Amino acid sequence: MKKIVAMCGSGLGSSFMVEMNIKTALKDLGVQDVEVEHVDLGSGYPGIADLIVCGKDLEDNCSRFGNVLGFLILGAGAGVIVSAIEPFGAMFGEAFNMQGVVPNNEAIVAAALGTYGSATAIIMIVGMVSNILIARFTRLKFIFLTGHHTLYMAALIAIVLVVAGFEGILLYLLGGMALGLTMAVFPALAHPTMRKITGNDDIAFGHFSTLTYILSAQIGKMVGKGSKSTEETSFPKGLSFLRDSSVSIALTMMVMYLIVAVIAGAEFTETLSGGQNFIIFALLQAIAFAAGVYIVLQGVRMVIAEIVPAFKGFSEKVVPDAKPALDCPVVFPFAPNAVLIGFLASFTGGVIGMLILVGLRDTAFNLMVILPGVVPHFFVGATAGVFGNATGGRRGAVIGAFVNGLLLTFLPLLLLPVLGDLGYANTTFSDADFVGVGFLIGRIAAFRNTWVVGLLISGLFALPFVHALFSRGRVQAAEE
Repeated sequence: MKKIVAMCGSGLGSSFMVEMNIKTALKDLGVQDVEVEHVDLGSGYPGIADLIVCGKDLEDNCSRFGNVLGFLILGAGAGVIVSAIEPFGAMFGEAFNMQGVVPNNEAIVAAALGTYGSATAIIMIVGMVSNILIARFTRLKFIFLTGHHTLYMAALIAIVLVVAGFEGILLYLLGGMALGLTMAVFPALAHPTMRKITGNDDIAFGHFSTLTYILSAQIGKMVGKGSKSTEETSFPKGLSFLRDSSVSIALTMMVMYLIVAVIAGAEFTETLSGGQNFIIFALLQAIAFAAGVYIVLQGVRMVIAEIVPAFKGFSEKVVPDAKPALDCPVVFPFAPNAVLIGFLASFTGGVIGMLILVGLRDTAFNLMVILPGVVPHFFVGATAGVFGNATGGRRGAVIGAFVNGLLLTFLPLLLLPVLGDLGYANTTFSDADFVGVGFLIGRIAAFRNTWVVGLLISGLFALPFVHALFSRGRVQAAEE
């Protein structure tokens, strides 16, 4: 006997109606010996029936499932990387007896939300609306979709403006305009290099360390003439297994983990491992790190495959010609070798920068020591490596990411004075755009005159609209 199943999301109303309609149609056709029933989506599985019938609404919902799954996989992979790499940072600090400020966006935002939570939330909402308005009516056709960085930037802007004395409607309006502008401008700055990386114009880049990524790409142009791409690495026949980026990442990280674990000592390392042998723990963390990178790459591929067609439908209706600006791992699949090279070069730059600051502690400068945060050096350094490779091959990836590592060490020093009491915490914002935006708004807010500050921020926000208006006027004049 053949079997037909009617399926809907809950297995109640619509699928039951479809079941009745199928039975009616079969009766009218004189078809017998066919079993018909209805089920919910969660009860379905391959082979449940000879024919599965569902409504158009279920088809539409299922078509968006891959997009959601891609983001979930991407988030899960990032979580694996962070959980695997945090013990490395702790072991590094113990091994080399270093104390100071550790740049970490998540930590500084968590510390800030207790005081600035309401202002952050409202600025974030106003900022997202501002981003859509800019994309709709100006030539900056980018919608910033990296939600956690939107939150971090909103928190930074809230902190700087509140410390400068702003509150209420003026705080929310000016903060939201500043946020919306950053969400449109930075993807636009990165987009020429993004086209080289991806080979198309479908997606944009949305991650707030754009300034160092652009610098890495420019360095690649200057030093990379004749340098082969990181992805053209030649391996001897006996080492051909290293062509698999997951294998090379795992082996490289094993060496790094083992070095810091041995120097930190078995006793300290095993406090992190819960009593597990410190050598085994180091090896497993290195493998977990490589697995996290692999998961992120798969998630990114799914997101790109699903979100671009879906976003085009949205943009055609709401924001014509807009492009989705996505998180930094979106570039990882295009140059997996550059990801590892960029991380190692950036972390090396961070260590050298830290040693320079240590050497200045007993001098007239007496600067605060910025420790190399392993998590930002991985994500930001890896991305800087990809950008440098796109314009300058291997040399661009190495030198661009190394300079990025130095900047991740020194730039946060510019931000500490404008963060109020949070400037004296043991953490701060890590990525370059946070430093640049925070420093700029801090300098503007230093006027402590609401009219002056309001006019300056409003004027910057208005520039894309004015430019679009004049551009449209020139086009119309040329056509006439």
